[in-house]
Amino acid sequence: MITGSEALWRALIEEGVDTVFGYPGGQIMPVYDSLCQYRDQVRHILVRHEQGAIHAAEGYAREKGDPGVVIVTSGPGATNVITGVHDAMTDSTPVVVITGQVPSASLGTDAFQEADVIGLTGPISKWNYQIRTADEVAWAVARAFYIARTGRPGPVVLDFTKDAQVGLTDFHFEKCNFIRSYVPDPKISDQAVHKAVALLDEADRPFVVFGQGIILGHAEKELEAFLTKGDIPAGSTLLGLSALPSDFPLYRGMLGMHGNITPNMMTNACDVLVAVGMRFDDRVTGAVSAYARQAKVIHIDIDPSEIGKIIPVEVGIRGDAKKVLSILTERMQERRHPGWCNGFVRCDDVEKEKVIDPEVHPAEGLLRMGEVVDRVVRATGGKAVVVTDVGQNQMMGARYSRFTQSRSFISSGGLGTMGYGLPAAIGAKVARPDRTVCLFVGDGGIQMTMQEFGTVMQEGIGVKVILLNNNWLGNVRQWQELFFGRRYSETRMLNPDYAMIARAYGINCITVENRESLEPALEEMFSNDAPCLLDVHVLEEGMVMPMVPPGKGIHEIMVTDSEWFS
Repeated sequence: MITGSEALWRALIEEGVDTVFGYPGGQIMPVYDSLCQYRDQVRHILVRHEQGAIHAAEGYAREKGDPGVVIVTSGPGATNVITGVHDAMTDSTPVVVITGQVPSASLGTDAFQEADVIGLTGPISKWNYQIRTADEVAWAVARAFYIARTGRPGPVVLDFTKDAQVGLTDFHFEKCNFIRSYVPDPKISDQAVHKAVALLDEADRPFVVFGQGIILGHAEKELEAFLTKGDIPAGSTLLGLSALPSDFPLYRGMLGMHGNITPNMMTNACDVLVAVGMRFDDRVTGAVSAYARQAKVIHIDIDPSEIGKIIPVEVGIRGDAKKVLSILTERMQERRHPGWCNGFVRCDDVEKEKVIDPEVHPAEGLLRMGEVVDRVVRATGGKAVVVTDVGQNQMMGARYSRFTQSRSFISSGGLGTMGYGLPAAIGAKVARPDRTVCLFVGDGGIQMTMQEFGTVMQEGIGVKVILLNNNWLGNVRQWQELFFGRRYSETRMLNPDYAMIARAYGINCITVENRESLEPALEEMFSNDAPCLLDVHVLEEGMVMPMVPPGKGIHEIMVTDSEWFS
C-alpha cells in the first residue's frame, strides 16, 4: 500500500514523464514530500510564478510533442495557471495540470486557499476531474494523458484533494487506450475523399492553407508529397510555421493580417481551397464575407466542430491529417499548374520593394525589428527554435525567421498571451537542450514574466533572449497611430535598466544601440551555450507591414501607412 501522492509520481513515470514544472504550497505539500523518493527519475523545475509553470509546460509540449506537466497548489496557485490552460486549449497544446485542493470534507466551505478549480477550468480544458480518493489516482492520470495527447490535443486538469494525497491505495497502473463515446482517430469517409479528389483533379488554380494540425499530426512529409504531386502552392498560418521548410519550392509564405501578400492574394484567386489542420481564425481570414468566395473549400481537420464553423465548405473530411493527405495523394492525378503557381511574381516584387527591403536592409537610421530578426536567423543558419512573445515582436519573428526543420516556431496564437515568451522558451530548451532556442520579446511582454530569469539562473537554462526594445507597447501604438488618430493612450513605457536586472540573475546582458554593434553582439551571444539577454534598442515608431486592417478582406492590404497593394 502506498499513498496517493506516491501513486501520482509512479503513474507519471509510467506515462513516460521525466520533467515537471511546478511551485509548492500547502495543499500540494504531500505530493512534493513524495517527490523526494523519485528525484532520480523525474526532474522538477521550480518556476517563480505558476503562470510561468504552465507556459513552460506549453513550450515543452510544443517542442517535444509529449504532454507538458504542471504541479501547483490550491487557490491562487490554481488560479494563476488559468491563463495558460486557456492558452493551451486555444492552441491545441497537450498539458496535464495537477492542482492541490483542500480536503474533501472542506469542499464548499470557503476553506483557506479553496477555489472551484473544476468550475473554473471546465469551459477552457479538454477534460477535468477531481480526485477524491487515493484509489482514483492511477485511473485519472492514465485517462488524463490519453485525452491530452490524442485527437485534437489539449489541456487536462486534475484537482487533487489533500485527503486523496495522504490516503492509501494498492497501486496498479494500466494505460488508457479507449473511452466510450470518445473517438480521437475517426474512420475517414471514403465518400468525402472521393468528392475531394474529384475537385482536385478538376482544379485549375488549387491552393492549400495549412496550420499547426500538420505538426501535431506529424504530417509534414505527407504535406510535401501532396503539394508536389498536385503542383499546389501553399501558405501557412502563424502556428503552422516550420511545418514546411522555408525554401520548399511551393511554399508561398505566411497568411493573414501581417502575412505575405502572395498567399493572401492566392486565397482570393484560387478555385479550390484546401484547408488542413487550421481553424479559419479571424486573423487569417480578415472579413469572412470577403474570404475565398470564389473557391470550393475542402476542409480537413481532426475536430469536426471546426469544419464549416466559420467558412462554408464543399467537402469536409474529419480525420488525421497524416492519413487523409496520404489517401488524397495516392488517389489524385498528378497535375501541373505553371501559370497559376508562377503568376504572382508582382506580389512578391511589391512586398520586397515596399516592405521587406526597407525593414531588413534600411539605408540609414535606427535599427529595425525585422533587421534584427534577419541577422539572428543568419547567425543561426535558420536552425534555431524561434519562440516569440506577443505583439510586434511576434509578427516580426514570424515574418522574418527562416526554418529548416519542423517544430521550430513557438508562439501564443489564439489567446495572444503577453508574457508567454520567456517561460515557453525555457520549456522548449528543457525539451531540446541540443537545439539553440531564441526568444524574440518586446519590452511589454518581458516585464510580465521577467521573474522567470530566476528559473533560468537556478536551472542553468541556456535560452537566448532578444529584447526588441522600443519603449512602447508597440502593437497597440501601431493601431493607435493607424486607427485612433495618433492618440497614444497609455502605451509609452518607462523601462528599467535590463542589464542591471540580468546581472542580478547572473545572466550576461549585451546592450545594442546601433547597427555597427549588432554583429559583434550576436557573435558573443552565440559563442557559448550560456543564457544571454540581448537588449536591442530599435526604432520606436516601427510598424509591422503588410497589414490587412480590421474589417477588411484578406486581399485589401496596406503596404505602408499610406499605400495599399492594388
